[in-house]
Amino acid sequence: MTKATNITWHDSAITKEDRRAQNGHGSVVLWFTGLSGSGKSTIANAVSHELFRQGINEYVLDGDNVRHGLNKDLGFSEADRNENIRRIGEVAKLFVDSGKIVTTAFISPFRSDRETVRALFEEGEFIEVFIDCPLEKCERRDPKKLYAKARRGEIKNFTGIDSPYEAPENPEITVRSDQYTVEEAVGQILTHLREKNIL
Repeated sequence: MTKATNITWHDSAITKEDRRAQNGHGSVVLWFTGLSGSGKSTIANAVSHELFRQGINEYVLDGDNVRHGLNKDLGFSEADRNENIRRIGEVAKLFVDSGKIVTTAFISPFRSDRETVRALFEEGEFIEVFIDCPLEKCERRDPKKLYAKARRGEIKNFTGIDSPYEAPENPEITVRSDQYTVEEAVGQILTHLREKNIL
């Protein structure tokens, strides 16, 4: 891939702080990570819906949706997964700069990739939300029937089956989705945002 040269960053006349002041709230990325079937997308969308209801500028970046467009050229090899997360990190950074609270729902199985994304943000702008759910529970849910296909060998490099998932070591928020309802999870996350003066 040929890298772009002769490019210069152009500063915006309106700053991130200006947008936050106009919005009346902070802007961060809520980076949801967890196994397939853990409830990432469900909880991320429920958080986004509640923020919207409260008049907060928000947006959801969902793994499958992004792979329909921006990342449709990527597969599921380790290198492609790395690039998938790198691109999403850069997009999320733009959303945070625009003054929004962006929720991202991606398995993002490798700690190093998540830490690379964290490094793109200023202190406090990257909130790692670990949707913690045992593999056997995720596999029982299997809403997209992906685990069944992976067990039959129809899907290769499937996280939790033949590709590892590296759980966060120090996430800002841990949600036990096998023990709490979606509503309780939303409450937990919004409480954190209020405690950090983001809302």
